[in-house]
Amino acid sequence: MRLPRLRIHRLRTRIALIFTALVLVVQVLGYTSVSRFITSAARTNTDDQLQVAERVFGQIVQAHRERLAQAATVVAADFGFREAVATRNEATVVSALRNHGDRIQADLVMLIGLDGRLIADTTLQNSEQSLFLYPDLIARARREGSASSIAPLDDKLYELVVVPVRAPVTIAWIVMGFRVDSRVVDLLKSTTTLDVSFVSRTTAGHWQVLATSLPADTAARLTADLGDELRSTGRNTDLRLDGDDYAVRLVSLNRGDEPVVAVLQRSLAESMAPFQRVQSTLLLVSLAGLLVSVVAAILTARSVTRPIGVLSSFARGIGEGHYPPPIPMPPQEDELGDLARTFNRMRDGLLEREQRITGLAYEDALTHLPNRARFHEHLEKAIAQVQASKGNAQGSLAVMVMDLDRFKYVNDTLGHPIGDQLLVEVGRRLLSTLPGGDTVVARLGGDEFAVLLPCGDAASAFAIARQVLLVLEQPTTVEGQVVDIGASIGIVVCPQHGTDVPTLMRRADIAMYAAKRTGAGCLPYDSGHETVQPERLSLMGELRRAVEHGDLALHYQPKVDMASGEVHSVEALVRWEHATRGFVAPDRFIPFAEQTGYIKAITRFVAGSAIAQCAAWHAAGIEVAVSINVSARDLLGDELPALFAALLEEHRMEPGWIWIEVTESSVMDDPAHALATLNQLHDMGLRLSIDDFGTGYSSLAYLKRMPVDEIKIDKSFVMNMADDRDDEIIVRSTIDLGHNMGLKVVAEGVDNELVLQRLRALDCDMVQGYLLARPLSPKQFETWLTLWADKRKTLPIW
Repeated sequence: MRLPRLRIHRLRTRIALIFTALVLVVQVLGYTSVSRFITSAARTNTDDQLQVAERVFGQIVQAHRERLAQAATVVAADFGFREAVATRNEATVVSALRNHGDRIQADLVMLIGLDGRLIADTTLQNSEQSLFLYPDLIARARREGSASSIAPLDDKLYELVVVPVRAPVTIAWIVMGFRVDSRVVDLLKSTTTLDVSFVSRTTAGHWQVLATSLPADTAARLTADLGDELRSTGRNTDLRLDGDDYAVRLVSLNRGDEPVVAVLQRSLAESMAPFQRVQSTLLLVSLAGLLVSVVAAILTARSVTRPIGVLSSFARGIGEGHYPPPIPMPPQEDELGDLARTFNRMRDGLLEREQRITGLAYEDALTHLPNRARFHEHLEKAIAQVQASKGNAQGSLAVMVMDLDRFKYVNDTLGHPIGDQLLVEVGRRLLSTLPGGDTVVARLGGDEFAVLLPCGDAASAFAIARQVLLVLEQPTTVEGQVVDIGASIGIVVCPQHGTDVPTLMRRADIAMYAAKRTGAGCLPYDSGHETVQPERLSLMGELRRAVEHGDLALHYQPKVDMASGEVHSVEALVRWEHATRGFVAPDRFIPFAEQTGYIKAITRFVAGSAIAQCAAWHAAGIEVAVSINVSARDLLGDELPALFAALLEEHRMEPGWIWIEVTESSVMDDPAHALATLNQLHDMGLRLSIDDFGTGYSSLAYLKRMPVDEIKIDKSFVMNMADDRDDEIIVRSTIDLGHNMGLKVVAEGVDNELVLQRLRALDCDMVQGYLLARPLSPKQFETWLTLWADKRKTLPIW
């Protein structure tokens, strides 16, 4: 049977296990420490009992000795006894010895001559003239006046006292003794609560038990188990008898040829008995505490992880793009409650910002007019209404596309702030001049505006356009500067000039450019306007030759990491230095190339050159990534993934060092096909970035589906954000949106330190602009890179 594995990866389980383990360690350490202390205390108590028992034993022995000495002194002082000893009247002597011995219950009374031989003995067991077995005892009595000792006699143990018989000089010695037998050891046991044994070593060197409180079979093994330890007395030792452990105290009673040792024994089991009850109680308390702690740990873990699970589900819903209802507030005011409130505030903030960004995506931040995306929506709905009302006199609409004249000159001469105010004024004049109702006025971008006139024909639209021109031609005063500006307007009518948004907008642009070229002010669309101009044909032919002969070059503009100030990547930008025209700006030939499809050849050139340069830099130790711009036509083709795969293999380049930049609008021409191409590039390992973010009209739904790693905020929002609060709101919201979607955010158009500082405060990831570096040739970039470490120290944020 296979046991289920413990799911220790769950936070709840880990918390419970950690708490339980901590309590277990504390309980085990506590129990072990207390148990050791109890055992030590029990042993110390036992040793103390042995020492006390030794003192009590000594006091009892001393009392017996004093009693014997007193009785012996009384006998020795008796005149009649002394006379009998002097006259050697044996009968009188024996009678006196026996009477005095019986009086004090002595078991042995002897009279010893000065020569150490026995004169009389109450036991009548020793023959006369035999030598006293312990002459050293008599010698000590001669020195000290009396002497006492415990000694064996005839395999029996006696407590002996020796006193002199004087008349007036010493004429003999009286020896009196108490038998040390079971009565004595029982008395000692009852007094000391210890087992007492008396052992003696025979002249043959063997130890024998002369008296003991132990059972006979246990006593027989006592001397064998103690062995040579009996030679070292005055100390404690351990002994194991019949499976029981004893603490033993060895007390020396004499040190003659037949030494006698008192063995005081205490059963360790009996000593530990009261302490073991304490240990058992402690063990039960520890186990109960551990059980309570486990239950408390499980309940605590559940109380902590349950709200965390709710927060996790809530965060997961936000991460998936949903906005679940706010988290109910827990009753307790703790960290989890604060976290729930923070999550709710984050949800509300994200929802508000997304709604604001969604609104900004359809509104021009400067003029607050509808932007290109919203205008296309209105136009698409109006076209649908026209098609639904075929045959009706009102079944038409007109579109005017307007581009301001000399606006670039105003910007270059008076500055962008004046240009921005001028655009706001143009929007205001359009709204005040044009008829109300369903008329839509929009800013398409830059200095380009558009007007939708429902139920309009070419004649009425032309009349309104002339009126607009008259209004715009009136001088405008901005910050004390009188600005004279005009406009060029192109007009298209649906359904005459087209029945779809792209066609109508393209033809309106064509009519507007024709009006600008001819100076007519306003022109309706005419098919003749689409005739390709010779100059444009000449420019496209020269561009083709420039690509084929390698006259195009790539410059690289660094992207600087805001956190570290280091350069990890550059953007490849194509440059054309014409032999006779001089520098040809990309915005002059790139749009033509896109219209004709020749942009694919330019893309192949840029991709090949950029990847080759990246490989060369890596070989030289310069590890930077290179960003390559691709157009809508590139995305709609099928050869882009194969092109990059071949170039990466040719130059042995890791795909992660190559970034592909696409604009929002390039994806929207054919979202399904574009997303498929982007997914192929992403699966190859290439990194993807959305360029000019905020100027297109892609929806957040498409943005969520795009496999991108980075978004680049368009410079039109960045350049003036230090002075324009609306631009700053857009930049802040875009940064927050990008971070919430897990994307890096790059700001383009950083041209001054104030903008750089604001971007740092808004937590932007990378910046790019003229403040840091212009687009540089490879050699210029390498030189710039060596100087950048010192230059960045002059900027306030690094």
